[in-house]
Order: sequence, then structure tokens, then C-alpha cells
Amino acid sequence: MINNNFLEIFKERKELSIRYDKNHEAVWCYFNPQKRACFSMTMLKEIYDVQNKIIKYFEKYKMEPPIPIKYFVLASQVPEIFNFGGDLDLFSWLIKKRDKEMLFEYAKLCIDTVYLNAMGMNLPITTIAFVEGSALGGGFECALSSHVIIAKEEARMGFPEIKFNLFPGMGAYSLLAREGGVKMAEEMIKSGKIYTAKELFSKGVVEKIAKNGIEDVENYMKKHSKVFNGMQGIQRAKRCYQPIDYKELLDIIKIWVETALKITESDIKIMQRFVKAQEQKHQFKMRIRTKQDRRMNLFKPSFPFIDSKGNLVLEDRRKRERRASISNTYKKIAS
Repeated sequence: MINNNFLEIFKERKELSIRYDKNHEAVWCYFNPQKRACFSMTMLKEIYDVQNKIIKYFEKYKMEPPIPIKYFVLASQVPEIFNFGGDLDLFSWLIKKRDKEMLFEYAKLCIDTVYLNAMGMNLPITTIAFVEGSALGGGFECALSSHVIIAKEEARMGFPEIKFNLFPGMGAYSLLAREGGVKMAEEMIKSGKIYTAKELFSKGVVEKIAKNGIEDVENYMKKHSKVFNGMQGIQRAKRCYQPIDYKELLDIIKIWVETALKITESDIKIMQRFVKAQEQKHQFKMRIRTKQDRRMNLFKPSFPFIDSKGNLVLEDRRKRERRASISNTYKKIAS
């Protein structure tokens, strides 16, 4: 049954690609950055919008929506880059301007999305981060906010902020300390070290090493779904034992803003070197993006569904028209 409340979740966005996997009852949220693989204000607002659209969808049907959503998966469309984190170019500019209000607004939007993801949007949803490649700074914080991190073997994660005299302030300390204690949290934040997926698996931060990519995520959801009710109970019990306090996150971003405004011109220059390195890597990876985009077609649509232009598709037109261009029209799955 297709309805407008469900379709609102999957509307076209500038820096996100949203897909529904009917077989596993999962919403896939792919980062689709335009300039650099970081969290722009646009991307953050769009993530927050998707989260709230899902919340409203459940509320509309009194927690029993006609099309079920059990999983919310964060992933990336940029090959070998999950996300580089905060928009360092924007930070540099705002720090030079001494714009405390805008820095706070950006940071607050970050924790708003982190908090909802960590809380599973206060819905019977399991959030998953599928990390391929680099997840640095805020990108790692984003992954940590998910209930489960599934990472490719070649994935690398860490907090480089200390190298330009700052710290990750949008949830890193709170989330890591709850998982592995204060000592581990401070060690990872202070060192600036970039960890392999295997190292983080040994620390209990990564739950599963993915050798087969998306298939491993799907297998996890399939296995998890067999005991979904029990697992939801465990997630709720964990939140009771280790509640994630929004005020705590809010207080920490205030400290982050104060700290950011104290960094020096030489620190900003180091930050800008990070920006240039990110831009170069992003541009290089985008050259091979076509291969990455093909995986968006791995989810086989169930008919009928709505295409990207809002048309109702009743059957697979490729079978009778045999035109290669037709496959590009199936951009949304909603059935």
C-alpha cells in the first residue's frame, strides 16, 4: 500500500539518496555530498528531515505503519569514503569571523541528528552504520551514534581534531565512554590516531567486519529480524542503564564552540590543509563514482512503486521495451 506519508521519506534531496529495501524492511540513507565528503549544513538538515519524516510516519499510524521500517542504515555513495566529518572550511571561516552563534547552530544540528540516531528516533528501529573507507571526526561520531557499526576491512576511523588543536564535540566523548569507558574514549580522542576496522572490532566498537559489502549488512538484518522483538527490548534496556542525555550533548557543544574560538591562526592553517586534502581525495574518488552508483539498483523493486517523477509503475517496462536507459528511471522503491 503506497501512501503519501511514506513517500515523503523518499523525496528527492540535494545531498542524500534514500532507498527502501522491502526484503529487509530497511530505509537506506546514502550520503551524496556535492563538494566534499563532509557534513554540510544542507546534508545535516536533510538527515534531520528524513529522521523526522520517519517519526511522523509512525505517529500517523499509531506505531503500526502499513509499510514497516525496522532498520535505518547510514552509508555513503562516495567510493571508499564514509564521511570526513565536520565542514572544516566553514569552521575556519566562522572562527575568523568570531561567529559564535553560527558555530553553535551547526553543532546543535549535529547533535540533534546524532541524538535521534542513537535513540532509534524513539521508535522500534535499529540504526546501522555501514562504513566503507574513511570515517573521520564527525563521520566517526555519526557511525558511533548508530546501534550497530558494520565496517569493511579497509575502513579507517578516528578523530584527527587534536592535530589542529580542537576536539570532536558532537557526541564522541559521550558515545565512546558509554561503550568502552572514559579511559578508552580519552585515549582515542587525545591520540588523533586513525584505527583500522579490525582494531575497533577488538575494542568492541565495530560489531561486524564486512567481507562481502552490502550482503553482510543484509545478512545481519535477516538474522536480527528473527529475534527483532527481543533485540528491541535489549536496546531499550541499554538506554535505561546508560541513558543518552541530550543536555549532556548540548553542554559539550557549548564547550566545543568556546574551544574552537580560541584556536590560533596556525591551527586554522592546519585545518585548511585538511580541507585541501579532503577536496583532492573527494574529487579523485568521484571519478569512479559510476561504479558505486550501480549498487543503488541492487534492491529489486516490487511492483507497483513510484518512480522519481511521481509516476505509478505497474510492471517492469524493461522486459518489453528492452532499452538500457529505462533502468535509470527506477530511483525510488516504495511498495
